[in-house]
Amino acid sequence: MAGFTIPGMSDKDAGEVATLLQKQLSTYNDLHLTLKHVHWNVVGPNFIGVHEMIDPQVELVRGYADEAAERIATLGASPKGTPGAILEDRTWDDYSVGRDTVLSHLAALDLVYNGVNEDTRKAIETLEELDPVSQDMLIGHAAELEKFQWFVRAHLENAGGELANEGASTEKGAAKKAKA
Repeated sequence: MAGFTIPGMSDKDAGEVATLLQKQLSTYNDLHLTLKHVHWNVVGPNFIGVHEMIDPQVELVRGYADEAAERIATLGASPKGTPGAILEDRTWDDYSVGRDTVLSHLAALDLVYNGVNEDTRKAIETLEELDPVSQDMLIGHAAELEKFQWFVRAHLENAGGELANEGASTEKGAAKKAKA
């Protein structure tokens, strides 16, 4: 930590918030790389619609990474945006679907968003008492991330409200189930 922090915030709280935001930064960096991977590897009917749907998500998530990193620096810590930081902070497996169909990728991506959105909501809850400014930032991110997941799920849902990847617990399992 630097020799300063935000006036009115203890060094201890600033360190705790910076640590939490570092995990969020790594999540965002991993997510925008995963989204680009999907963008490059999606094939089949509806390819162009999904291919073009992914890029705005990539750009917004890259912006979230920048916001999280700048907030970490504001708190007096040093944000880590390296591949090693992603691996160090990662509690999830690497995205596991290569070149595959629209539905396969979207089914797998839905599970990615489940994890990202659950973790973001946990971070929001933790920040309630520690830092409402950082909490507000993540609330804004969560709203868009949840909307992105809705975009993904709209492709997977049938008229009865069932998802093509219902019950799948792995990305490859979700992709396989969506093909069936």
